[in-house]
Amino acid sequence: MWINLYTLIYDFFFPEEQETPIYAMAAALSLRAPPPALASAIALRTFSTTLLSTPLKPLFASSSRALRSTPFPPFLSLLPSRRLAVRACADGGNGASFSRQFDFDLFTIGAGSGGVRASRFAATYGAKVAICELPFSTISSENAGGVGGTCVLRGCVPKKLFVYASQYSHDFEESHGFGWAYESEPKHDWSTLIANKNAELQRLTGIYKNILQNAGVTLIEGRGKIVDPHTVEVDGKLYTARHILISVGGRPNLPEIPGIEYAIDSDAALDLPSKPEKIAIVGGGYIALEFAGIFNGLKSEVHVFIRQKKVLRGFDEEIRDFVSEQMSLRGIEFHVEETPQALVKSTDGLLSLRTNKGTIDGFSHIMFATGRRPNTKNLGLENVGVDLAENGAILVDEYSQTSVDSIWAVGDVTDRLNLTPVALMEGGAFAKTVFLNEPTKPNFTAVPSAVFCQPPIGQVGLTEEQAIQEYGDVDIYTTNFRPLKATLSGLPDRVFMKLIVCANTNKVLGAHMCGDDAPEIIQGIGIAIKAGLTKWDFDSTVGIHPTSSEEFVTMRNPTRKIRKDSASVVEMSGDKIKSAG
Repeated sequence: MWINLYTLIYDFFFPEEQETPIYAMAAALSLRAPPPALASAIALRTFSTTLLSTPLKPLFASSSRALRSTPFPPFLSLLPSRRLAVRACADGGNGASFSRQFDFDLFTIGAGSGGVRASRFAATYGAKVAICELPFSTISSENAGGVGGTCVLRGCVPKKLFVYASQYSHDFEESHGFGWAYESEPKHDWSTLIANKNAELQRLTGIYKNILQNAGVTLIEGRGKIVDPHTVEVDGKLYTARHILISVGGRPNLPEIPGIEYAIDSDAALDLPSKPEKIAIVGGGYIALEFAGIFNGLKSEVHVFIRQKKVLRGFDEEIRDFVSEQMSLRGIEFHVEETPQALVKSTDGLLSLRTNKGTIDGFSHIMFATGRRPNTKNLGLENVGVDLAENGAILVDEYSQTSVDSIWAVGDVTDRLNLTPVALMEGGAFAKTVFLNEPTKPNFTAVPSAVFCQPPIGQVGLTEEQAIQEYGDVDIYTTNFRPLKATLSGLPDRVFMKLIVCANTNKVLGAHMCGDDAPEIIQGIGIAIKAGLTKWDFDSTVGIHPTSSEEFVTMRNPTRKIRKDSASVVEMSGDKIKSAG
């Protein structure tokens, strides 16, 4: 009876397809066709059991907006997934995609972290998936990229390897207080670092290719461009897909000033033929500070130029002050409130940087770390009606869907929260929404992050300024101490920690740290913040001794109490209490 019912429904809606009903139904339910040689008796039994036990919901959703509207009728939810309709507006208003055949269920442009995650998950859920990416290169361009994307090839991973390399000089310096002596100063070989880094990048891009291959994703090398809401062109060849995902990330953004052609960006800084002797780094964000620490640790002379009074705009104010002080103690020179106006190259090959305050000469390299822009140029987005922000970012809804129903976007190209783990989260949420019919929004609350400067920063939750604005009454707990290691090394290293607590609920709203191992420590603290734990939960946790991290569970007394209604700040120091209106 069930087979006859399905046969009637299937033949009524798709009379042009006279396939075996059991075969078609099994493909719809499992998204993988069963072996043709499957015995008919087993097929009948499997079909009946699966049909009666499977929840009646569509396997492939065509639109997150559709998922939030009236559900499909039960019988339509059992039809082959590629026959589910998208909204008519995605096909020019005539609903043509209902009966249209596509080469792929999903075509992804950009094989970075978010694109690979989304494609792999979609394929695991049964979709037929293709992904395109530019040929490999350590430095990105209009014609070069590589499977793995920015983070793996010219961002997080190689940057962290450089951080490791640069930390040894500080370790050598610390070691003297512990009895170590060297007959000569250790020397660093830049070419060895570059060669080993590039070998690791080749290994990683190979791993990413294997991940895609093992998931059944078709990898196409070349530059993708959107032709229409369901068509992508890659180097002259056209591919059609029910859904298109854009995950092309961002590119370094350099200002248009005279002599900018002499500058390098973060891509080039990771692949220089020789180590800088004296480098100017323009910018006050996390990329600028991370490279300042790298080159300082590798014994370059480092100057950092920032337009503002402080580094790391948007971070907690006390963290901003503390990290600047600590980096200055390590020999980095900060030039605040200086705006670059021109670069000049002299006959000896050295560079000069002219700012609104004067000119500094003698730089072997000048690096600009002045932000990144979404890499949406020449993708054809404007031609198909995808809405873009002023900076070129793709505007998406809370499910990562663009203004065109069949086109989606995840990662830095959307300029939401530009972190690799966030792109992974967005890619996974997209795949669940579209190919599992489980509408899933990326959750951007309490996302931990780190700055791998030296000393490093870890943070999760709200800054003090954000907490005051959102909650009004907050209690602030801070500690600033000399870590145990520094007692013998004799170096001026210190650690700063901070907890921000809602005065009314005792909930911990934010945690911030600057000091050795801060990123590792904050990853654990992030779980507590995400879970909504209270200051009492922190206080009742037994610390691990001797560690810096135990300070997060031993800060008993608030440094200050802020009460918005009375516009007062009560500062506490030992037995002294100071009120400021």
